[in-house]
Amino acid sequence: MNKAIIGKKLGMTQVFLADGTMVPVTVIKAGPCTVTQKKTVERDGYDALQLGFDEVADKKLNKPELGHLKASGATVKHLHEFKLEGTSLEVGAKVECDVFQPGDFVDVTGTSKGHGFSGVIKRWNQHRLKETHGVGPVHREVGSMGPISSPSRVMPGKNLPGHYGVEQVTVLNLSVVKVDKEKGVLLVKGAVPGSKNSIVYVRNAVKK
Repeated sequence: MNKAIIGKKLGMTQVFLADGTMVPVTVIKAGPCTVTQKKTVERDGYDALQLGFDEVADKKLNKPELGHLKASGATVKHLHEFKLEGTSLEVGAKVECDVFQPGDFVDVTGTSKGHGFSGVIKRWNQHRLKETHGVGPVHREVGSMGPISSPSRVMPGKNLPGHYGVEQVTVLNLSVVKVDKEKGVLLVKGAVPGSKNSIVYVRNAVKK
């Protein structure tokens, strides 16, 4: 059965395995999530579950949101749909962090950190220009963008300075090191995208 949950990235730390190996892990506050909508092949053309995360007060939601959540009885801030096939969960059911077990492999999706307007060295990992006479005083600029005669224009797709970060990133095949149901957290080996307290989506690995 496919498994998924919404969580919040709390930060990184390290744990030691039974053999003394040190493993860097990301701590994710996973769930509890409420099933707010269930889509079926007969009605919607595909199987999916919409999960809700992060309980808030009723006054922080508008009337359309409250109407949508009425069937599940939840008042949540974040909604996300997962294409889960073969699940028996119904609207109103709870999904806890123990849906995953140590040793499972997961894919984690989040929004990367924002770096504002960045140059080509930081944004695209390009080299600096030469530090010789005739180059400066701008040694971190783009440099030549193509021939002047033909096509006499910058081709589409050219790596240029611009807004860097704040885009959806998915890290594949991360292993679950520990599941703490009492605290409601997952310890996932390695780094996941996003800053602290950012929302992440965890589901079982699709390529493992």
